[in-house]
Parts: sequence; C-alpha cells; structure tokens
Amino acid sequence: IRKGHMVRVHSLRQGAAEAIEVVAHGDPGRSKIVGREIGNISLPEATTIGAIVRGEEVIIAHRHVMIEPEDHVILFVADKRRIAEVEKLFSVEAMFF
Repeated sequence: IRKGHMVRVHSLRQGAAEAIEVVAHGDPGRSKIVGREIGNISLPEATTIGAIVRGEEVIIAHRHVMIEPEDHVILFVADKRRIAEVEKLFSVEAMFF
C-alpha cells in the first residue's frame, strides 16, 4: 500500500530498488517539496530525483530546479527500506484535499 499520489512504481534490481513517479501536491506552506529547489530538499539516503515532468516538458533534475505544484517527480530509490520516508516527504496535510 502506498501513501501520497504515486502514479507509477517499477521494481528494479530484482525488487531491491524502485523507480517511482509521484505527483507533488500542496503549496510551500503545506508541502515539504513544493516551492523548494531540489538541492534544498532533504532526500532520504539512497534516493535521487532524476527528472521532473511539468505538463508536456521533461526537465532533467539538478540542484536549482524548483518543484512546482502538480509536477510529476521521477525518483530512484536504491534501498526499498526508504520508501516510507519518500512517502512522508511527498505527503500533504489531510485538509489539503
């Protein structure tokens, strides 16, 4: 069972790692990622943001890319034990929806 708005999850390395597409919801006041540059986000260990899909545009991730509401964030999680931390990072307050 996944929390947050995970669109796709693909198992990698025979199930030891995952590639995840998650939608960023919220605003800078209610989200740990929206309105922040990738370089300023405390990602869980063994987790990397590879790209951002914004509308029809694919943006290769680098430290100065700002996450905007409704961005689709493509993450690579090399250690599946970190998935709960990733879910928490992308969660917003229950009152948001």
